Amino acid sequence: MEFAVTAAPRVSLPVAVVMSRRMVERGRWRVPSWDVAGVVAGAQVDASARGTPIAGNGDEEQFLWGGLRLELYRDAVRSYWANLTGTQPSLFVLCHDDGAGTLVPKMVTADQDEASAGVEVDERVFSAQIPPEVYHYLEAFVVEHHMPEEKQRRKRADWSAQGES
Repeated sequence: MEFAVTAAPRVSLPVAVVMSRRMVERGRWRVPSWDVAGVVAGAQVDASARGTPIAGNGDEEQFLWGGLRLELYRDAVRSYWANLTGTQPSLFVLCHDDGAGTLVPKMVTADQDEASAGVEVDERVFSAQIPPEVYHYLEAFVVEHHMPEEKQRRKRADWSAQGES
């Protein structure tokens, strides 16, 4: 699988999101409940798939959203490192409502800070398992660019010397 690795401190990976919609009962109403079924990576992903139905049975359907890219930036490498070393490494899918009740993925990121910022501005944010081929590139990017900071010991003030004036 080939991904575009540029000379700049950035990697850009083509991805698609599989969204799952299930109809649930809320009182007298049936409303859609959305979730991310998964993220698919690779150049073979159909970029023109924009909400294309791929599976379904009455109350539950899945839709493919292509044309998205996972962008990795050097200045976010600490967040990627925290994500990879956490208990459940994930990709985060930020979605917005199209006004007709459909959640549309607008961005995929591995940056936990960016996902948190999406929550703060009322975006719907879902987490999905990282596909193995993406994990490989994310891990290599972190190993290449992450420089852990040396822990510095705090120097305490000498309180006894100050009181003898």
